[in-house]
Formats: sequence, C-alpha cells, structure tokens
Amino acid sequence: MEHRLFRTVSMVWVGSLLTLGLIGAPVLFSMLDRTTAGSVAAQFFRIEAIIGVISALVLILIGNRFVKSGIVDYKRVRWIVAAMLVCVLIGYFALQPFMNSLRMAAQEAGTDLASSPYAREFGILHGISTAIYLIECLFGIALVWRLPGAAPTKIVPKSKSAKVAAKRARS
Repeated sequence: MEHRLFRTVSMVWVGSLLTLGLIGAPVLFSMLDRTTAGSVAAQFFRIEAIIGVISALVLILIGNRFVKSGIVDYKRVRWIVAAMLVCVLIGYFALQPFMNSLRMAAQEAGTDLASSPYAREFGILHGISTAIYLIECLFGIALVWRLPGAAPTKIVPKSKSAKVAAKRARS
C-alpha cells in the first residue's frame, strides 16, 4: 500500500511540475499581457511550491520507512526527492520573495516591471529561478524513471547491513 502511495504522490508532483512549467506558464504568457500573466503564473508557482514541499516530506517519510525496514530500492530515490526539495526551497522560498519585492517596487513607482529600473535585477533572479525549476524538472524525470517496479523486492537480510545489500543490488 505504501509503495503505491509513494508512486502516486511522485507522479502527481512531477506531473504538476512539468505541466505548469511546459504548458501552463507558456500558455499564460501567450494569451495574456505580461503583467497579468506574471501575476497569475506567480500564484500557480506558489501553489506548485506548496505541493512540492508537502509531496517531498511525504515521500521522504515513506522512503525512510522503506529503507529502515530493509528495502534498498528507495535509497537513491530518497536522495532525488531531497534534491527536488532543495530546488523548491531555493527557487521559491529564497528567490521568490526578492522577485516579488522588485515587482512591488515597480508597481509603487507606477511603471511596469519591464520598463522599471528593477528590470535587470528581476531578469537575473528570474533566470536563476528558471534554471533551478528546470533542474527540479530533470530530477523529477529521474525520480519517475528510478521508481521501483510493481513492488519492492530487495530486502536486506537480518544479518547483513544495508550497505552490503545495496552493493548486491547494484551488481
């Protein structure tokens, strides 16, 4: 049961991540003016960040439980999830507040962001944020690729350490 929950949460998270980045945001910017599209996209990315943090915590908890019970299939997968969580934390919770403050400063000055003096700084932060999002997407694809099969099978024997069992699993 937990195995299926792990797979489902992984697929929902990665699916939403890819859908927003590859379909949602580009469609917004092709259909709406830049300011409105940026505001809507910011809200979508906020929701995606919350989904990412909750999903990562659930996946790490389930993965830790599997590894502690001797199922080594989830060892590497946990690290991929942890890397994705770091991407969410840096990309949204570290960079986004600075981007929002630049957006707000431009609005208070009565100009749109693109023609404000904050445009260059915003562009740099946006580029960094986009790169981190792309890295998170690539980790997400790796997560789906690395998900164990129908049911976890590699169990660590009671007399062996997880390290020995992991070496056997790789060979």
